[in-house]
Amino acid sequence: MIKHPKRRGEWVELQFMARAAAYGLTVSKPWGDSARYDFAVEHNGRFSRVQVKSTSFFDPGRKGRRGAYMCNTVSRPPNRKAASYTPKEIDFLAAYIIPEEVWYIVPAALLTRFAIALNPYRRDNKYFPYLEAWHLLRKSPDDSIPR
Repeated sequence: MIKHPKRRGEWVELQFMARAAAYGLTVSKPWGDSARYDFAVEHNGRFSRVQVKSTSFFDPGRKGRRGAYMCNTVSRPPNRKAASYTPKEIDFLAAYIIPEEVWYIVPAALLTRFAIALNPYRRDNKYFPYLEAWHLLRKSPDDSIPR
């Protein structure tokens, strides 16, 4: 496991690019660090802005809560307060659970807190429908949220 956070982030981004390419998606990386997203993913001329995050922190739960991996959904832009990403900034969050080697592709409209709880073994987990949901990157972001 890569302990240095910056290097771990770079490694996770490489994992994302490889997996996205395996699904036939074209991945572009913005130059510099000032974009609010890590990648632009293109399929059939349609682009989605994707922010990549990772976690290996498992919260076992307490007081009736079920255990889950906790994934940070916060951005810390220079000279501004930490805030969760919004649909104006990104279309999807790609969250990688390092110990499980699984991805979640979560529409940005569902990011309402500073972290999301992910459990790939619980079908009743709010984010379970987004487990390995690479097909969402082939659609319009507006078509990705069940109504």
